[in-house]
Amino acid sequence: MNALLVVEDLPDIRAWLVDTARIAFPDSEVVAVGRCREGLGEAVARRFDVALIDLELPDGSGVAVIQALRTHQPQAMSVVLTIHDDDDHLFPALQAGAFGYLLKESPQEDLVAQLRRIAQGEPPLSPPIARRVLNYFTSGGPRGLELSRFDGEEVALNARETDILQRVAKGYTLPEIAGQLGLSRHTVADYVKQIYRKLNVSSRAEAALEAARRGLVK
Repeated sequence: MNALLVVEDLPDIRAWLVDTARIAFPDSEVVAVGRCREGLGEAVARRFDVALIDLELPDGSGVAVIQALRTHQPQAMSVVLTIHDDDDHLFPALQAGAFGYLLKESPQEDLVAQLRRIAQGEPPLSPPIARRVLNYFTSGGPRGLELSRFDGEEVALNARETDILQRVAKGYTLPEIAGQLGLSRHTVADYVKQIYRKLNVSSRAEAALEAARRGLVK
């Protein structure tokens, strides 16, 4: 691999993905950006062999970057790196042209091993994603996003997001939550990012108030 693009908005996760890419492809140049707009610009401006793309970005969807790479650089292999393992995120990404789909909760050594499969022309897929793709073809279609209900209002928070929101509202730090749930700090940080966006809040205090309003904590 000659050049690799990383599109991830959280700085610590972006640095972790850059490190992962350099371990998997030590001879490659790695370019990292934090916005959808920047990813779209890179997709046009220069040539990449592989792109690691987060789906949820502050100014748009990573799917747009996947589509741009497919249009302008058909040789580039886009690999999604995300916390989302549901059909509503997986299948649009694959339809847009993603070559692989990996979960951030995976240990770094597993991600490296999956990425190295690209050299053999094998799509990198986290095991839960491979099973979901197989289930799609055996069950006749993807299952929809499960919704939680609070105060009679449907909210797109899954069980993991609800659990993490409760712990954030109780004052636990990200490393503490990661240790309690057996997840990496990077994964928990990405979940918190998604929760803040869904609840339209921007701080721990606002998240705690919203959690209390919804009856998640006293």
